[in-house]
Amino acid sequence: MFSIILAAGWPIWPLLLASIIAVALIIERMVALRRAKVLPSGLLQRVIAEYRQSGVNEAMLANLEAQSPLGRVLAAGLRNVGSSREIMREAIEEAGAVVAHELDRYLTTLGTIASISPLMGLFGTVVGMIEIFGSQSPTGTNPLQLAHGISVALYNTGFGLIIAIPGMIFWRHFRALVNGFVIEMQQQAVRMVEVLHGERKA
Repeated sequence: MFSIILAAGWPIWPLLLASIIAVALIIERMVALRRAKVLPSGLLQRVIAEYRQSGVNEAMLANLEAQSPLGRVLAAGLRNVGSSREIMREAIEEAGAVVAHELDRYLTTLGTIASISPLMGLFGTVVGMIEIFGSQSPTGTNPLQLAHGISVALYNTGFGLIIAIPGMIFWRHFRALVNGFVIEMQQQAVRMVEVLHGERKA
């Protein structure tokens, strides 16, 4: 591996750094965006049952907010349970926007790495081509410099694509995951509003 890095020349180092960052972000997002962590199963039913049993109190809201992103959205609605349906929905939408922003964390960086990695590889290719042309001299061709230029060009192109392809796949996967989570959180929060307001009217 080290011999490949040496053959690829100095343009490979920014690509190596980008690959390390991309792998770290992918692992972090895979852990952070687990469904059980974002949308715990049965949380809405537990919240409604607890509200029916003991109403709303600060301890309940603090515990709910600490549990999960869905809990934060539901807690925002419960804080305004005495208000109108419209005010509850506005509070839920505001909390949902904050939660969605947090779920999107690091995705911009991952998408940027996936987008620029082929360009970084292309830059290494240009450097390699410069070395290839530099191997030509009036006395003939320097075979060592020619071989090194070809190595720099090919290794950097290949490495840039190796980073970009999985990076783009995971970026699109995480974006779709976050969008799905946000929609489901909104649906559950609206369901809670309808249930609680229906009970108050009854």
